Amino acid sequence: MHPTRRLTGKVPPIPRRRRRRAVDDQPVLDRQLSELIDQHADAVYRVAFGILHDRGLAEDVVQETMVKAWRSLDTFRGDSSLRTWVLRIAHHTAISAVRRRRDQAMAPEDLPDEPSGDDPGARAAAREELRAVGDALNGLDEVTRSIVVLREVEGLSYQQIADTLDVPVPTVKTRLLRARRTLQAAAGRQQEPRDD
Repeated sequence: MHPTRRLTGKVPPIPRRRRRRAVDDQPVLDRQLSELIDQHADAVYRVAFGILHDRGLAEDVVQETMVKAWRSLDTFRGDSSLRTWVLRIAHHTAISAVRRRRDQAMAPEDLPDEPSGDDPGARAAAREELRAVGDALNGLDEVTRSIVVLREVEGLSYQQIADTLDVPVPTVKTRLLRARRTLQAAAGRQQEPRDD
């Protein structure tokens, strides 16, 4: 299994705290925001969590991204898909959050959960592999980490990633290849990265 594929199981789902009202009861603007949230909040959360590794901050980024996108809907030019546009906003918002908290230490309760299982030896090995891959992922620069999340977690095409991050497609491919090699080495795997 590809090391970054294992990370997809560790991203917790976005919490749902809001009760939905009947569509007819919602004003038009509220309905637009609800549709934006329904269609894109999960993807925004995964991108934010992939960059931040913090559930609370990722939830904050989702909220901030949804509001920014909703307020800017009238400026959406349609040069890319709405999803790509929203994920670009999410990426920039998450990077801003990283920069705001760069000097803060992580509290122990905010550390990732341990993998579960019955065999303590297997759990220890999985924990060590996950730690190594997580450290390697954290060691990547912000753009490369975003590329990994957008490709491996969100399943975006190279072109969609390039549009989202505003980088050339060859840059996406090169950074993804290097990141995969780094993550595979961290996981102790000697296999060649797959070609997409």
